[in-house]
Amino acid sequence: MIKILIADDHAIVREGLKQIVAEDESMHVLGEAGSAAELFNLIDKEEWSIIILDINMPGKNGLEILKEIHTQRPAIPVLVLSMYSEEHYGLRAIKSGAAGYLQKISAPSELVKAILKVVNGGKYISPELAEKIANSFDLNHKLLPHEYLSDREFQIMCQISAGKTADQISKDLMISIHTVYSYRNRILEKMNMKSNIELTRYVMQNKLTDN
Repeated sequence: MIKILIADDHAIVREGLKQIVAEDESMHVLGEAGSAAELFNLIDKEEWSIIILDINMPGKNGLEILKEIHTQRPAIPVLVLSMYSEEHYGLRAIKSGAAGYLQKISAPSELVKAILKVVNGGKYISPELAEKIANSFDLNHKLLPHEYLSDREFQIMCQISAGKTADQISKDLMISIHTVYSYRNRILEKMNMKSNIELTRYVMQNKLTDN
């Protein structure tokens, strides 16, 4: 039996995923978490076959959660599920220990296949993401400015480009507004930019958003 733990802050998404995996009689969702705290309360209560993790969890970034899982329970494979394209978070997720990366839009047709691939020791990634991974190990491959950002900086850059205010970002990530502004200034400095407009233009040009 494939024992699945789903971590997504939207109950309707969790319900949809449960309906998809119900198509395979070997798969059973035995745990659901709507936050990082709930996830880590459940993680030691079962011998999970796989964790399906939403990248956009409240408070703690999904990539941070992924790294913690990898440290605490490295034997449990994690399939990252995201509304964002692979350009957005795919490479970062794999580098942080994910066994696979799947866009939510592809879940109805690909989720069961992805779970089976991952629980059998494989990696579920697209050819495009595989190419990006290969390029990341090429010493002659020139990194783009956003690839020098930390995971948290990258997350905040994307939220800024989506038009979110410092107050909204503060509430979403459960950090102070002062911290948001500190991150923003650090991002602009690393990217050698001077304004949110310039930052947003860069994100759009490099297709780091699905908007």
